[in-house]
Amino acid sequence: MAPAGLFVRNARIHPTTSTGEALSDLAVDGDTIAAIAPAGALPPDGRPELDAAGCLLSPPLVDPHVHMDAVLTVGEPRYNESGTLIEGIFTWAERKPSLTHADVKARALEAIRWEVAQGTGLIRSHVDVCDPNLVALKALLELREEVRDIVDLRLIAFPQDGILSFPNGKELMREAMRLGCDVIGGIPHYEWTRDDGVEEVHFLFDLARETGAPIDLHCDETDDEQSRFLEVVAARTMRDGMEGRVVAGHTTAMGSYNDNYAFKLIQILRRAGVTIVANPLDNIVLQGRFDTYPKRRGMTRVKELDAAGINVACGHDSIMDPWYPLGRGSMLDALSMLVHVAQMTGRAELFRAYEMVTTNPARAAEVPWGVKEGLPANFVVFDCADEAEAVRLRPAARWVVRGGRIVAETEPARSVIHRAGSTTPVSFIKPGGAG
Repeated sequence: MAPAGLFVRNARIHPTTSTGEALSDLAVDGDTIAAIAPAGALPPDGRPELDAAGCLLSPPLVDPHVHMDAVLTVGEPRYNESGTLIEGIFTWAERKPSLTHADVKARALEAIRWEVAQGTGLIRSHVDVCDPNLVALKALLELREEVRDIVDLRLIAFPQDGILSFPNGKELMREAMRLGCDVIGGIPHYEWTRDDGVEEVHFLFDLARETGAPIDLHCDETDDEQSRFLEVVAARTMRDGMEGRVVAGHTTAMGSYNDNYAFKLIQILRRAGVTIVANPLDNIVLQGRFDTYPKRRGMTRVKELDAAGINVACGHDSIMDPWYPLGRGSMLDALSMLVHVAQMTGRAELFRAYEMVTTNPARAAEVPWGVKEGLPANFVVFDCADEAEAVRLRPAARWVVRGGRIVAETEPARSVIHRAGSTTPVSFIKPGGAG
């Protein structure tokens, strides 16, 4: 049954760059945002009320790139001691034979709970389909339906071991889409040869023509400056008229390209409307492992792509798995790493970066996203004043609302300093307000 309604009082509505210091009230009817008005303008009518007390009311966060089939497998069957991408892939290959339906569902559900509790409302998960039995995919397809009340989970058919380089790779991709995957994935740089990688890209676009599905592939996730599959992706995107429906994740080789080639590629990407998803938590630790010093930063050219008008998003990627032993499912943790590594610490840049975990990835997923009258009542109240403070503090999600219903809430931690004869509460907000 749809909820009758809800009031949120005294909120600072995203984007605060437009709404400023003004406080607003928001009314929910059923599962829709019915009204937004200046604080105090909406009279009480008996529906439940939440007092945001000047905190940020934001669209839900979006995780556009994660691997829910692999979450929480760190140390199974062994740890990735070198910290390299390739050892992570080999370790996962050892773990895959022991996957079970129940195992995948239980781990993924726990990680989804972590993300939802911290404000995530849309998750796009890659699922390894290099498995003749498609164990993980079938488990996550089932879980996708079971968690609809708390999150929008979308699944990407991901050929971890390649399509041409894995037995029956093309048939497994087709079967994954037939079973109900939402998006076509890929990994052309992991094929055995350059020619095979190019052929994989063309297969992905042919499959998109057959199915009508969008594409979201891992692309050029390497420090090798000769890995240049992204240009093939962009060209095929334009030739097939798929502008706005193609996402390329990682693209870390772009950090090693010479500037002349990078400039050319960025212009092509802008024309093609390809979204780039950086995954800074993984990228910064997996890349640059073969460098001594100077050591490359290990991430794509986020700042330059954004400045060129390309849609850029930020993903979590891994949560305690063979590639990344850390992580707690916080998109604000991932965003904090991004603004540091990409050097996006200018005041305006912090607000732009916030869009990389909200509206930008939602646009790539072709989902309306925002806090506006008439849109679904999906939003989060964060314990902070604005988007820049959200990046700095990574605050608690006081209330997470989906379809007009509170699906998660967190009581923020409070610190107190004990001195001789007195106690003093600690605030991590600058005196006088945000900023």
